Amino acid sequence: MIILPTVAFGGTALLSMLISAESAYMDNPLRQNLFRAGHAHAGILLILSLIILRYIDETHYKERTKRWIRSGVPITAILLPVAFFFSVLNPDATEPNNLIYVAYVGFVILTLTLVVTGIGLIYYNKKNA
Repeated sequence: MIILPTVAFGGTALLSMLISAESAYMDNPLRQNLFRAGHAHAGILLILSLIILRYIDETHYKERTKRWIRSGVPITAILLPVAFFFSVLNPDATEPNNLIYVAYVGFVILTLTLVVTGIGLIYYNKKNA
């Protein structure tokens, strides 16, 4: 819930860049694509965060592991947009800078979070069957 206003702000910022000719946003397809991807990933990952919260308590993990899983997707919802937005802050960028590699860190965290959650849910279902 804390991160959601940043997604709303990002949508408003994208809208203002689309409307304003001075932003030069429409002149850079790379920047358009990465900004759009950053905004979309943030929104979808926040929805996924809410879904995982629904299921994590059904696993038999220790509370510490559950806390890590609960924070995995929201952390990814921060890291991926950071990578997409900050790698092309310069309106004249023709390629992303090294901050784009933060997206890989987010991908690893997201993958681990989802795999551990899935394993916990499979184990829970087998135990309760």
